[in-house]
Amino acid sequence: MGERVECRIGEADVASNAHRRQGDDEMSDGIRVIGASAVEDVAAQEFWRELRRTTQARIGLGRTGDALPTRRVLEFRAAHAAARDAVHLPLDVPDLAARVAEVGLGEPVHVRSRAGERAEYLRRPDLGRLPDDLRAVPHSGADVGFVLADGLSPRALADHGPATLAALAAELAGHLTLAPPVIATQARVALGDHVGAALGVTTVVVLIGERPGLSVADSLGLYLTHLPRPGRTDADRNCVSNIHPPEGLGYTEAAKVLASLITGARTLGRSGVDLKDTSRTELDGGSAAPIGE
Repeated sequence: MGERVECRIGEADVASNAHRRQGDDEMSDGIRVIGASAVEDVAAQEFWRELRRTTQARIGLGRTGDALPTRRVLEFRAAHAAARDAVHLPLDVPDLAARVAEVGLGEPVHVRSRAGERAEYLRRPDLGRLPDDLRAVPHSGADVGFVLADGLSPRALADHGPATLAALAAELAGHLTLAPPVIATQARVALGDHVGAALGVTTVVVLIGERPGLSVADSLGLYLTHLPRPGRTDADRNCVSNIHPPEGLGYTEAAKVLASLITGARTLGRSGVDLKDTSRTELDGGSAAPIGE
């Protein structure tokens, strides 16, 4: 039989590793302040706690040794999973159509882009900008048309689309004529230019699910194009983004901003880089031209 080999860890090393270095304190949030007193640790912890209440951004994450605390790692993985799910979640068109119809603008029409499936939509953004068939879209000749597009977050459209549309209708009704809404799947923003031209509207507004991030996976954006037609570029559009109350922009606030932009576009005769958002001045008591002028 071979000899039995005995290995012993030095007691001094064990004792050394079992105790933290003097003055090296770690807070419950995993934020370590070298050489800080317990009072200073509590103050630093409270500082980050207060800041985290004001934003969904990943701030004050702290560290355990050279790594993130376990809780922060798990939060990151959960946020990443939520973002991936938001991109791939299929839009329930019948459910959305029923809720959109309740807004009172007429029965919505469903159109698709030329992207056949989600994987192709993600690989080929160009196909998401082109319509497959617009023969079902009625020519209304209204002032404003609405396209509800799934975009990169169908969840955002499902969660916030109908309520945002209702707020827009309430803000614009009585001043402008509104076309029946159109629901577009596997859609990019530029698809709205084709739909707007088919509707014959003066201004088209695309309500679309924005690209999910680690802080927000259900943010809705509004894209306005005056005199829509195929071939318009991003420079011809205006955007109101980050709509996801209560953390983001509210439905009523977003509708007021968009109404201000529509007024400006009708006055200027175009949208895009030359059109500026004056809604803040108006909300603060400044003068504004009536919608429709």
